Amino acid sequence: MSDVAFPFSSDYEFCPDLAVIPAEEEARNLSAYSPDLIELAVEVVSPSSVRNDYEVKDRQYAARGIANYLILDPCKGHLATRWNPGPEGYRGRDLFPYGGKVVVDTAIGSLSIDTSGLPVDPGATGA
Repeated sequence: MSDVAFPFSSDYEFCPDLAVIPAEEEARNLSAYSPDLIELAVEVVSPSSVRNDYEVKDRQYAARGIANYLILDPCKGHLATRWNPGPEGYRGRDLFPYGGKVVVDTAIGSLSIDTSGLPVDPGATGA
């Protein structure tokens, strides 16, 4: 699902670009869900969201126990994966330059992501 609120605390409410939650919960069609339901969160970086996507959400998503967090970054032309959540952020991290297929093992199974067709900003600076 996308464009749905997940209130983390009185300070933080996020609407991940893509959040995978159990189908029976998604079928309820609510305007907000508990972040404890998120099995996988995906964000697409924009120039104004760099700090939020890489720092704030990294800490908040990990502290809440979201098993996997993927960051698609057209500004840098790479896919960043996060796993093994802890109270200060994700302890597991990988970085894959766009240009081929990436297989990401997640709590919900292996995902194959073809990054070769993903948009890259013309001024991308690379990893």
